Amino acid sequence: MLVTLGFRRAAVPRLARRDMCGAAARRTTASGLVAVAGGGASFHDYDAAITACVERRALKQGRQVHAHMVTARYRPPVYLATRLVIMYARCGALDDARNVLDGMPERNVVSWTAMISGYSQSGRHAEALELFTRMLRAGCKPNEFTFATVLTSCSGPQSIHQVKQVHSLVAKTNFESHMFVGSSLLDMYAKAGNIQEARRVFDMLPERDTVSCTAIISGYAQLGLDDEALDLFRQLYSAGMQCNYVTFTTLLTSLSGLASLDYGKQVHGLILRKELPFFVVLQNSLIDMYSKCGKLLYSRRVFDHMPQRSTISWNAMLMGYGRHGIGHEVVQLFRTMTEEVKPDSVTLLAVLSGCSHGGLVDEGLDIFDLIVKEQNAVLSIGHYGCVIDLLGRSGRLQKALDLIQDMPFEPTPAIWGSLLGACRVHVNVSVGEVVAQKLLDMEPGNAGNYVILSNIYAAAGMWKDVFRVRNLMLEKTVTKEPGQSWIILDKVIHTFRSSDRFHPRKKDIDAKIKEIYVDIKAAGFVPNLSCVLHDVDDEQKERMLLGHSEKLAVTFGLMNTPPGLTIRVMKNLRICVDCHNFAKFVSKIYGREISLRDKNRFHLLTDGACTCGDYW
Repeated sequence: MLVTLGFRRAAVPRLARRDMCGAAARRTTASGLVAVAGGGASFHDYDAAITACVERRALKQGRQVHAHMVTARYRPPVYLATRLVIMYARCGALDDARNVLDGMPERNVVSWTAMISGYSQSGRHAEALELFTRMLRAGCKPNEFTFATVLTSCSGPQSIHQVKQVHSLVAKTNFESHMFVGSSLLDMYAKAGNIQEARRVFDMLPERDTVSCTAIISGYAQLGLDDEALDLFRQLYSAGMQCNYVTFTTLLTSLSGLASLDYGKQVHGLILRKELPFFVVLQNSLIDMYSKCGKLLYSRRVFDHMPQRSTISWNAMLMGYGRHGIGHEVVQLFRTMTEEVKPDSVTLLAVLSGCSHGGLVDEGLDIFDLIVKEQNAVLSIGHYGCVIDLLGRSGRLQKALDLIQDMPFEPTPAIWGSLLGACRVHVNVSVGEVVAQKLLDMEPGNAGNYVILSNIYAAAGMWKDVFRVRNLMLEKTVTKEPGQSWIILDKVIHTFRSSDRFHPRKKDIDAKIKEIYVDIKAAGFVPNLSCVLHDVDDEQKERMLLGHSEKLAVTFGLMNTPPGLTIRVMKNLRICVDCHNFAKFVSKIYGREISLRDKNRFHLLTDGACTCGDYW
């Protein structure tokens, strides 16, 4: 009896069709199985039928073909049995695939690899590794596809040890420099955080394709080594590397971390010149990159021109507005989003964060209640953290403290830290002391907690307590992270620290900042002396304020950029109130747009006003 399927004849290989032409009369069953009376089905008949099932992932028909083999007592050779394993694995029937493999009297490397690949692609990594071990014990030598497949199953806490074990076997069998194996090897090392070993494997490859180049760039980007990722891309691109959308997506991630607008524009231009087809993930990366580089207008332009958008696209745009403190745009865009796609848990985080940065407390709480009640969103500790931050920023500190104590999660240091920061802003000593004690118990080595508590005491004029906390830091040998700001001019990064004494143009900067200070004071600027957390006289406080790193960076930008060009400054810590006011007056007196990016958000200052509305 000859068996094939009820698919178009074009799907059956030509050789198989010739063999089938001599078959007897046909009849088509309701299931689509075509049975031909007469002599037994041949190897080519079964091969054609299984191939058609693999191509269409037709599990039901594939099982019929397999059943026909059993009924006809046809003993498939290794090749056909392996094709059955592949068919079942492709259709997601892994238990059936494993039964076929276990029942094979003889297996080859393709048989084992097909089953290992099925487990790996389905996320059943432990079973993939166990089967690989069994394959080795059976005396079957792996090939390049086996190694490339099994490496993708090295995951979890033990991943680095698993990768090293497979790597040692790869080296013994001389597959280390093979393209497939090398790419998988360096990708897994990078994902495990061992970028040095990943780079060593990459440098050993005799040839490099787009996949291997993208994998190593991605490895640097995932670890936050954005400068290294950009430098490597430049080297590889100059050497003739071909890029695909994944390469550009990875590179844009690094440029977002660097907030490098000039390079971002160049990469966007390169993408347009290459006329790549539309990929949602690439457009999402462009939205994220432009928003993190302070160009929300460009982000929105990319977003508006997308022929289709995913939930991630909407979330990226929402996060961009939130980062810039434009809360009303967050709320408006969210309402538009709910008419087109269903929000997810990340959407709620983005909206709550945006409302928090924009000072829209009631709107944020209303949206939180709406999503929880009407859309049955699954809440995480991150959502509670956003609500606590929302309450804290608005000064509702006791309510935030009550929520922490009542929520169904154990509060993390990040949540306590958010509330402690709010206590500093609102100078609430009583709640601040309670929160600080929690943090000092949880993180005795975190200098930031001591510093914020000290700042709360200093703002309240409690200098004895300030000295007590600072002495405690000395006893515990805890050191504070120094504040620093930087500005990129002509692709050179200029870094400034508070009261910087080592910049080569220190004298010019000092002279210019004094000139600026006279101009803005004449326009009504009043220094905020409460930002100086030292018990010194007012004149000394003014001098100390002028040495803040962000003021030095803004001054340097004013000295070295032409009129009309935005001055872009980044800072590793939260910008202080006095520096924020300084930048506002500079933007008004000198007619310059200033973009300040601190550790939490953006401030875009134009004509004496900031997008944050003085709320951050």
